[in-house]
Amino acid sequence: MAKTVVVLFAGIISISFAAIFIKFCDDVPAIMIATYRLSIASVILCLYYTLSGHSFKRINKRDLLLSLAGGLFLSLHFISWISSLKYTSVASSVVLVATNPIFVGAFSYVLLKEKQHVELVIGIVLCFVGSIMIALGDSGLAGVTSIGKRALTGDALALIGAFMASGYLIVGSKAREGLDIVTYVTLVFTISALFLLLTSFMIGMPFTGYRPSSYLFMVLLAVVPQLIGHTSINWALKHLKTSMVAISILGEPVGATILAYIFFRESVGDIQFAGIVLIFAAILIASKKGRKSQ
Repeated sequence: MAKTVVVLFAGIISISFAAIFIKFCDDVPAIMIATYRLSIASVILCLYYTLSGHSFKRINKRDLLLSLAGGLFLSLHFISWISSLKYTSVASSVVLVATNPIFVGAFSYVLLKEKQHVELVIGIVLCFVGSIMIALGDSGLAGVTSIGKRALTGDALALIGAFMASGYLIVGSKAREGLDIVTYVTLVFTISALFLLLTSFMIGMPFTGYRPSSYLFMVLLAVVPQLIGHTSINWALKHLKTSMVAISILGEPVGATILAYIFFRESVGDIQFAGIVLIFAAILIASKKGRKSQ
């Protein structure tokens, strides 16, 4: 259990850098950030997978279909969530994406037959409340009040992002039962990258013309949050309940808040700090019943 917690914790820290790197790519459209992120990560993984002597030939149809679904869910999550930030406030997007554990808890109970212990339910509630407090502390009550069609579009996209992230985690939990971590992430990241590339070509999105520094940060996005962060999370799916992993991922806004203070000197208010404490408490409570065997 200790090893699983350490790996998952490392993954949360890694994905926490995503918001920082994305902020440095403010001249790049959301879908192009996602496209570069997944494409670079998949190229690195495919090279490693081939050079290490692995082969996709032994993968059965079930695991291949699950990986295909996981890749589609992941790409749709990135497209919808990153795009939501172009329409609505960051606070609104954060609150709505924070509904992810609720979707995961419900779907895991119905689809995976995972028993949701009271500790996990408490953890889901505390995480959601904590995320709302962080959003309120960031921009006040007005920041989470959406008025107008544009804001409603962004809110809908953020909610779709939470839904897609839930599907990504649930599918990953099933696929990891039969696939090793390297095979699974190589398949999923590559499928997601191909889908994003196709979408970018179809809508005529430019692949060049951005600041040189933006390309550097997109490479860092691929290596740190994607390769290290998402691989760690997918590794944990084989050992922990999907709900527990979903709750732990809500440590990302906590890490991002701390990193934002370090890099951009963004202050942390009292309400934000209280929200951070609640999320940490939720993770600790939920971890008591987080194992799949429990």
